[in-house]
Amino acid sequence: MYHKFNANEILDMAIQIEKNGYAFYKQAAEDIKDGDIKSFLLELADMELNHEESFVEMKSALAAGEKAEVVFDPWEETAAYLEALAATRVFYEKKIDTTSAKEVLKEAIVAEKESIVFYLGMKDMVPEDAGKKRIDDIIREEMSHIQIISKQLLKLK
Repeated sequence: MYHKFNANEILDMAIQIEKNGYAFYKQAAEDIKDGDIKSFLLELADMELNHEESFVEMKSALAAGEKAEVVFDPWEETAAYLEALAATRVFYEKKIDTTSAKEVLKEAIVAEKESIVFYLGMKDMVPEDAGKKRIDDIIREEMSHIQIISKQLLKLK
């Protein structure tokens, strides 16, 4: 089944992905012994919360047309599908050594890249008049994470 998504639905997924990222960074911070890396991971967790808040604000600022359903969905199956997709694609139960700073940061970069790929793919499913431009804002937010994490990883090498 082919779905077209509006900006409202994409933002719901972005919010879920940011929640997953927060949980990932928070758990990794608990497992890491290095105080500097622990602090860095807690900062990343805070960034995820801030991004979640940004996406919530973006969602509340959407115009009616950007919230309009683009498919008939009386049983809200699309919302359930999107939630499951967001919950299982990015930051999903990563099997890594969370006591290793390098492994955590490398996996964080991979997860951030996956989120960008996810949003790029979803962007193609959003009609122009349903808020396609707002997806670019999400992608830029995730790209900033990669830059920050990469700098920290280079410091460890």
